Amino acid sequence: MKRILIILVVLASSFISIAQEKTTNNPEKSMPSTGDYFQGLTRPLTFDKMIPPYALEVTFSKTVHIIFPAAIRYVDLGSADLLAAKADGTENVLRVKAAQKGFPGESNLSVITDDGSYYSFNVKYADEPVKLSVEMSDVIHCSGAGTSRGNNTDVYLEDLGGESPLLVNQIMQAIYKNNNREVKHIGCKQFGMQYTLKGIYSHNNLMYFHTELKNSSNVPFNVDYISFKIVDRKVAKRMATQQQSIVPLTAYNQLMVIGGKKTERTVFALPRFTLPEGKQLLIELNEKDGGRHQSFTLKNDELIRAKGISKLRVE
Repeated sequence: MKRILIILVVLASSFISIAQEKTTNNPEKSMPSTGDYFQGLTRPLTFDKMIPPYALEVTFSKTVHIIFPAAIRYVDLGSADLLAAKADGTENVLRVKAAQKGFPGESNLSVITDDGSYYSFNVKYADEPVKLSVEMSDVIHCSGAGTSRGNNTDVYLEDLGGESPLLVNQIMQAIYKNNNREVKHIGCKQFGMQYTLKGIYSHNNLMYFHTELKNSSNVPFNVDYISFKIVDRKVAKRMATQQQSIVPLTAYNQLMVIGGKKTERTVFALPRFTLPEGKQLLIELNEKDGGRHQSFTLKNDELIRAKGISKLRVE
């Protein structure tokens, strides 16, 4: 009997030790989370780091439309209580509905747009939402490059070379607004059209090409396509040519129609590059359903003289 009691005492002590060990190793099981303290060296996220979400009400029988100032690139829904999709035929209009009537509590919605803006919403159910159509363009206000704008902040996109789309757009606007003629000898003039290169600029991983198309005729010029290609400088007859296309990442003021007696300018952003030995850059502008095609070439020494954006005023 005494031996049985000793065994029971030992087993009880073991169970107590195991329970204490579990409590020690899993403190979250024994105390509520404050959101500030974790195992290891950490510090709390303060409210100045938070992006304040907008309040959004949705319902089951009506659709809420949110209009963004740029194309929608990413949407995340906090729960299955929400349904969201881009409006048919649009890139910047998001429609949101409740997946079920009267869902309890709150959910959330996050959106990233092509201009690098991040938007956050807290969403709850309402039988009759007051705001069925919301325009987000008025929330964008910026005092300088890379400055946060209220609820939304900058997101760096991989296809822009890791650059902020906001800064890229500001650089293109500054080039367009300043309208300086940094290059004076590169262009093409024929068929009543004049296509010239006004400047080349470089900043971080991107290069910017400022072009101008002047239509001296009375016949509008319909743009079919504009291409940037790296081609051989000298090609022997009957020799296959090798071409490498460079696709512009984005463009500012890219028009598809240039009216008669009109002049238009465009700024293209391309990934940074230089030209190998024996190669040149060919820029082509083709007319749709016409033959007034324009083209000109650049050599590597002209390309590497690109002006730094730091010398250009960006507002």
